[in-house]
Amino acid sequence: MAENTTGNRLRGGVLLLGLAMASVVVALGYRSLDQGEGSAEPEATTAIAALEARVADDPRDAAAWQELGFAHFDEGDFGAAAEAYRRATELEPERAVLWSALGEALVMDSQREPLPEAALDAFRRAIELDPADPRARYFLAVKRDLEGDHKGAIDDWLALLEETPQGAPWEADLARTIEQVAAINKIDVAARLRSAQAARPAAPDGAQGMVATDAIPGPDATQIAAASAIPPGEQRQMAEGMVARLESKLAADPSNLDGWVMLMRSRMTLGQPDRARKALADAIAANPASTERLRAEAEVLGVR
Repeated sequence: MAENTTGNRLRGGVLLLGLAMASVVVALGYRSLDQGEGSAEPEATTAIAALEARVADDPRDAAAWQELGFAHFDEGDFGAAAEAYRRATELEPERAVLWSALGEALVMDSQREPLPEAALDAFRRAIELDPADPRARYFLAVKRDLEGDHKGAIDDWLALLEETPQGAPWEADLARTIEQVAAINKIDVAARLRSAQAARPAAPDGAQGMVATDAIPGPDATQIAAASAIPPGEQRQMAEGMVARLESKLAADPSNLDGWVMLMRSRMTLGQPDRARKALADAIAANPASTERLRAEAEVLGVR
């Protein structure tokens, strides 16, 4: 029973952790968190087409392959997402987050096995590169659960929870996974769960569990999954907070072009075209030599 339950959770994509804290930028993705009718799909299709054009123009652009993986994953095309992430790992084989993203896409694309061997290989490679990678740690614990080592899986998840910054959007799902597996297998985890939650570190730099870096121009797909699992009102609040934190990062580092593009995309996703136009103007003012690129990216996003 435990094995079937875990497999169903994986196929549903509800409890996929992702979001390597040292490797993922704070921002929104391609999906509209408001779920406005007809609003998300055209933007996603346009974004994918633009990304495909980028990788066709420069097949060695690992960041573009990675962002294409984000977009395909969010659209549910997990095979295409896996292929994009595979290309990214070939170009930048020392980045753990790319390997764990590849593994997750392979899990979601699998029609038979809950954890195909190719996905496990990707997660193991991620751990070799970064033993702290949360997504790889999560899925390797899932493997232990599927193999019947429910206590070992729970131990691993509790260790991950202890290192999860307070306020991280995947925190509740991780705790729920621990509670569900423990209940199914009649393992008492109440005290240990409280202890793990109490031990969680404070959010770094006041970012409530999110860390922006210079490498990734978008969110992990599981960050979007976590957002879609909470009530719409809370989704909006979470989205606004994420965008505000992204703006603060750009104020500190206005040379981050990918960050400005993501801010424009986020403002359009939130239905704030005026603020998207302001983001474009601010980006150009801070980076006049990149005006052409910024305007081209804005055009794709519908910022005019």
